[in-house]
Amino acid sequence: MKIIHYCQHILGMGHFFRSLEIAKGLDREQVIFVAGGERPDQPLPPNVEYRQLPGLCMDENFGGLMPTDEGRELEEVKEERKAALSRIFKDEKPDVFLIELFPFGRKAFRFELLPVLDAIKAGKFGNVKVVCSLRDILVERNDGGKHEARCVKYLNKYFDLLLIHSDPKIASLDETFQAFDQIEIPCEYTGFAARKPVENLRDKIRADLGISENEKLLIASAGGGKVGGPLMESVLESYIEMNTPDNRLLMLTGPFLDDKKYETLCSIAKKHAEITVQRFAADFTDLLTAGDAMVSMAGYNTCMDILTSGIPAAVIPFAQNHEQRMRAEKIANYIELEILDSTSCMKTAIKTILNRDRTTDKHGINLNGANNSAESIRKLRTN
Repeated sequence: MKIIHYCQHILGMGHFFRSLEIAKGLDREQVIFVAGGERPDQPLPPNVEYRQLPGLCMDENFGGLMPTDEGRELEEVKEERKAALSRIFKDEKPDVFLIELFPFGRKAFRFELLPVLDAIKAGKFGNVKVVCSLRDILVERNDGGKHEARCVKYLNKYFDLLLIHSDPKIASLDETFQAFDQIEIPCEYTGFAARKPVENLRDKIRADLGISENEKLLIASAGGGKVGGPLMESVLESYIEMNTPDNRLLMLTGPFLDDKKYETLCSIAKKHAEITVQRFAADFTDLLTAGDAMVSMAGYNTCMDILTSGIPAAVIPFAQNHEQRMRAEKIANYIELEILDSTSCMKTAIKTILNRDRTTDKHGINLNGANNSAESIRKLRTN
């Protein structure tokens, strides 16, 4: 089976990594992974072929799309993307078109998606099944229901299946999508699409990092980094004030943190031997098994990494919408999780989580969403 998997991340990296995990689950299929954001430095599984569209992203204030390459005109990039996506379908003629988030989000990318969906509807690429890959919690809208009506219209017209990457005991779609009962196509909860760490790597990773048995490792992660600057600054300042030389701090700023902010953090950290600053860790999930506590943003993938690794954690949800806080609060009903905001005392939070023991997987939350998604797609195609 050949699958074209479309994923467009515009601010952080969460959408990319969740989609990549699902592509890994489709290990018996040929996956053509079509992306249009900045590509993280992450290895791809052998069944995945990566196709990069001309880059578009959203500015930090969600004010609109902008090219990732300086000097390029927005309309020019959009036309190139539209032509490129259409050409991929003409050349590959896939069995399945798997679309991450749209039509629940990515309205700004209708310019390239609707022409392809119309062509599929008209049978121009053969018998192509269309599947929506959706996270657990949607961002709130204040438009009198127009957005939800549009979503339902597109789902019922173009799509064959909706996969919801959530455990409904944590988050069910009807909590954040009031028109759920108007969806006519099959909808399946897959469980969370969580990355799994490699077992028994803790000692090796700690030895590679030069961390002794008596030292505790605090990991600070800003996700993609575009909005993680304040978190990094708060953790660094608080950690230095705590003056705990028997601990270590590893800061992962994210690849998209502003260069000047990154250089400032590195300059400060150089004065403290126990502090390391780097942009990104490709083995992040494995790295958490070597850590003793983590402070991070509260995106979907980070919360899943906390659940799979069992690391004691404090999270700061993105403040511009309710999605991250809602998820963190629901997960906190099953594990110990510190949820912070701009008024929280970072030093207190760090001390708290460094004194906690690692949790086990007895929370009972379904984290097998990638494999379950793959099975649902296979069944759809064979029926």
